[in-house]
Amino acid sequence: MKAACRVALAFVALLAAAGALAERADREKDIVIGADRSAADDKSKVLTLEGNVIVTQGTMRITASRMTVREDAQKNKFYVATGSPVTFRQKRDKVDEWIDGEAQRAEFDEKADILKLFSRARVKSGANEITGDFISYDMAREVAEASGAAPGATVSKDSRVKVIIVPTKKAGEGAKGGEPAVELKTDPGKP
Repeated sequence: MKAACRVALAFVALLAAAGALAERADREKDIVIGADRSAADDKSKVLTLEGNVIVTQGTMRITASRMTVREDAQKNKFYVATGSPVTFRQKRDKVDEWIDGEAQRAEFDEKADILKLFSRARVKSGANEITGDFISYDMAREVAEASGAAPGATVSKDSRVKVIIVPTKKAGEGAKGGEPAVELKTDPGKP
Protein backbone atom coordinates (compact mmCIF):
# COMPACT_ATOMS: atom_id res chain seq x y z
CA MET A 1 0.00 0.00 0.00
CA LYS A 2 2.86 2.42 0.78
CA ALA A 3 4.31 1.83 -2.69
CA ALA A 4 0.94 2.62 -4.27
CA CYS A 5 0.72 5.87 -2.28
CA ARG A 6 4.25 6.87 -3.32
CA VAL A 7 3.39 6.17 -6.98
CA ALA A 8 0.20 8.22 -6.75
CA LEU A 9 1.97 11.12 -5.01
CA ALA A 10 4.85 11.11 -7.49
CA PHE A 11 2.37 10.97 -10.36
CA VAL A 12 0.42 13.95 -9.04
CA ALA A 13 3.64 15.85 -8.33
CA LEU A 14 4.92 15.24 -11.84
CA LEU A 15 1.75 16.44 -13.53
CA ALA A 16 1.32 19.27 -11.06
CA ALA A 17 4.63 20.56 -12.31
CA ALA A 18 3.05 21.04 -15.71
CA GLY A 19 0.59 23.53 -14.23
CA ALA A 20 0.97 24.54 -10.62
CA LEU A 21 4.77 24.46 -10.56
CA ALA A 22 5.24 25.94 -14.03
CA GLU A 23 6.93 29.31 -14.29
CA ARG A 24 4.32 31.50 -12.54
CA ALA A 25 5.33 34.63 -14.43
CA ASP A 26 4.31 32.92 -17.71
CA ARG A 27 0.58 33.44 -17.05
CA GLU A 28 1.07 37.21 -17.13
CA LYS A 29 2.94 37.26 -20.44
CA ASP A 30 1.50 37.69 -23.94
CA ILE A 31 0.44 34.59 -25.85
CA VAL A 32 2.14 34.62 -29.24
CA ILE A 33 0.85 32.26 -31.95
CA GLY A 34 2.49 31.62 -35.30
CA ALA A 35 1.16 29.40 -38.10
CA ASP A 36 1.24 29.02 -41.87
CA ARG A 37 -2.48 29.86 -42.12
CA SER A 38 -5.20 31.20 -39.85
CA ALA A 39 -8.92 31.80 -40.13
CA ALA A 40 -10.98 33.72 -37.59
CA ASP A 41 -14.77 33.46 -37.42
CA ASP A 42 -15.91 36.41 -35.28
CA LYS A 43 -19.54 35.28 -35.23
CA SER A 44 -18.82 31.84 -33.79
CA LYS A 45 -15.70 33.04 -31.89
CA VAL A 46 -13.42 30.35 -33.36
CA LEU A 47 -9.82 30.82 -34.46
CA THR A 48 -8.33 28.04 -36.60
CA LEU A 49 -4.58 27.79 -37.13
CA GLU A 50 -2.91 25.33 -39.51
CA GLY A 51 0.62 24.39 -40.49
CA ASN A 52 3.63 24.68 -38.18
CA VAL A 53 1.59 26.07 -35.29
CA ILE A 54 3.83 27.42 -32.53
CA VAL A 55 2.36 28.93 -29.37
CA THR A 56 4.59 30.65 -26.82
CA GLN A 57 3.84 32.36 -23.53
CA GLY A 58 6.94 33.13 -21.49
CA THR A 59 8.86 29.86 -21.10
CA MET A 60 5.92 27.77 -22.35
CA ARG A 61 6.06 26.53 -25.95
CA ILE A 62 3.51 24.32 -27.76
CA THR A 63 3.87 22.98 -31.30
CA ALA A 64 1.11 21.37 -33.38
CA SER A 65 0.00 20.81 -36.95
CA ARG A 66 -3.44 22.33 -36.28
CA MET A 67 -5.08 24.22 -33.45
CA THR A 68 -8.53 25.64 -32.84
CA VAL A 69 -9.35 28.16 -30.15
CA ARG A 70 -13.01 28.67 -29.20
CA GLU A 71 -14.17 31.47 -26.93
CA ASP A 72 -17.41 31.37 -24.93
CA ALA A 73 -19.61 34.35 -23.99
CA GLN A 74 -17.61 34.87 -20.78
CA LYS A 75 -14.37 35.01 -22.84
CA ASN A 76 -13.11 31.62 -21.56
CA LYS A 77 -11.05 29.76 -24.15
CA PHE A 78 -11.00 26.09 -25.14
CA TYR A 79 -7.93 24.94 -27.10
CA VAL A 80 -7.65 21.79 -29.24
CA ALA A 81 -4.28 20.96 -30.80
CA THR A 82 -3.54 18.05 -33.11
CA GLY A 83 -0.32 16.98 -34.70
CA SER A 84 2.18 14.30 -35.11
CA PRO A 85 2.81 14.87 -32.28
CA VAL A 86 1.66 17.92 -30.33
CA THR A 87 4.57 18.89 -28.07
CA PHE A 88 4.87 21.21 -25.11
CA ARG A 89 7.68 22.46 -22.95
CA GLN A 90 7.67 24.79 -19.95
CA LYS A 91 10.16 25.74 -17.25
CA ARG A 92 9.28 24.82 -13.69
CA ASP A 93 8.94 27.68 -11.22
CA LYS A 94 12.06 28.49 -9.13
CA VAL A 95 13.90 25.36 -10.34
CA ASP A 96 16.29 24.87 -13.22
CA GLU A 97 14.16 22.08 -14.70
CA TRP A 98 11.72 21.71 -17.57
CA ILE A 99 8.43 19.87 -18.10
CA ASP A 100 8.21 18.18 -21.51
CA GLY A 101 5.25 16.38 -23.00
CA GLU A 102 3.69 15.11 -26.17
CA ALA A 103 0.55 13.45 -27.50
CA GLN A 104 -1.34 13.17 -30.78
CA ARG A 105 -4.07 15.48 -29.44
CA ALA A 106 -4.14 17.98 -26.58
CA GLU A 107 -7.13 19.84 -25.16
CA PHE A 108 -7.08 22.65 -22.62
CA ASP A 109 -10.24 24.04 -21.04
CA GLU A 110 -9.31 27.44 -19.59
CA LYS A 111 -12.50 27.77 -17.52
CA ALA A 112 -12.24 24.32 -15.92
CA ASP A 113 -8.40 24.52 -15.87
CA ILE A 114 -8.12 20.97 -17.22
CA LEU A 115 -5.45 19.67 -19.61
CA LYS A 116 -6.11 16.41 -21.50
CA LEU A 117 -3.56 14.53 -23.62
CA PHE A 118 -4.80 11.82 -25.98
CA SER A 119 -3.06 8.98 -27.84
CA ARG A 120 0.54 8.08 -27.04
CA ALA A 121 0.66 10.70 -24.26
CA ARG A 122 3.88 11.34 -22.36
CA VAL A 123 4.83 13.84 -19.65
CA LYS A 124 8.39 14.07 -18.35
CA SER A 125 9.93 16.14 -15.55
CA GLY A 126 13.64 15.60 -15.01
CA ALA A 127 14.16 11.83 -15.13
CA ASN A 128 10.57 11.05 -14.00
CA GLU A 129 8.08 10.14 -16.70
CA ILE A 130 4.46 9.07 -17.20
CA THR A 131 3.14 7.49 -20.40
CA GLY A 132 -0.30 6.22 -21.36
CA ASP A 133 -2.89 6.57 -24.04
CA PHE A 134 -4.67 9.26 -22.00
CA ILE A 135 -3.37 11.69 -19.37
CA SER A 136 -5.58 14.31 -17.72
CA TYR A 137 -4.64 16.96 -15.17
CA ASP A 138 -7.17 19.08 -13.27
CA MET A 139 -5.05 22.06 -12.25
CA ALA A 140 -7.62 23.55 -9.87
CA ARG A 141 -8.11 20.32 -7.90
CA GLU A 142 -4.51 19.10 -8.48
CA VAL A 143 -5.84 15.71 -9.57
CA ALA A 144 -4.13 13.68 -12.28
CA GLU A 145 -5.35 10.59 -14.10
CA ALA A 146 -3.70 8.31 -16.64
CA SER A 147 -5.16 5.40 -18.54
CA GLY A 148 -4.18 2.90 -21.19
CA ALA A 149 -7.19 4.08 -23.22
CA ALA A 150 -9.07 7.33 -23.80
CA PRO A 151 -12.30 7.93 -21.83
CA GLY A 152 -15.08 5.68 -23.08
CA ALA A 153 -12.68 3.35 -24.91
CA THR A 154 -11.96 -0.18 -23.79
CA VAL A 155 -8.61 -0.76 -22.14
CA SER A 156 -6.97 -3.73 -23.84
CA LYS A 157 -4.61 -6.05 -22.00
CA ASP A 158 -1.73 -4.53 -24.02
CA SER A 159 -2.52 -0.91 -23.15
CA ARG A 160 -0.74 0.14 -20.02
CA VAL A 161 0.18 3.19 -18.00
CA LYS A 162 3.88 3.40 -17.23
CA VAL A 163 5.32 5.53 -14.42
CA ILE A 164 9.08 5.96 -13.99
CA ILE A 165 10.20 7.53 -10.71
CA VAL A 166 13.87 8.21 -10.07
CA PRO A 167 14.53 8.36 -6.33
CA THR A 168 16.27 11.41 -4.96
CA LYS A 169 19.61 10.92 -3.25
CA LYS A 170 19.59 11.40 0.51
CA ALA A 171 22.10 13.75 2.14
CA GLY A 172 25.43 12.01 2.64
CA GLU A 173 24.81 9.44 -0.11
CA GLY A 174 27.46 9.40 -2.76
CA ALA A 175 26.60 9.23 -6.43
CA LYS A 176 26.55 5.58 -7.40
CA GLY A 177 27.31 5.29 -11.08
CA GLY A 178 25.32 2.90 -13.21
CA GLU A 179 22.50 2.58 -10.69
CA PRO A 180 19.22 2.02 -12.57
CA ALA A 181 16.23 4.28 -12.13
CA VAL A 182 13.23 2.85 -10.27
CA GLU A 183 10.58 1.86 -12.78
CA LEU A 184 7.01 1.21 -11.67
CA LYS A 185 4.22 0.07 -13.96
CA THR A 186 0.56 0.36 -13.14
CA ASP A 187 -2.26 -1.53 -14.75
CA PRO A 188 -5.37 0.67 -15.09
CA GLY A 189 -7.55 -2.45 -15.29
CA LYS A 190 -6.51 -3.78 -11.87
CA PRO A 191 -6.87 -2.09 -8.44
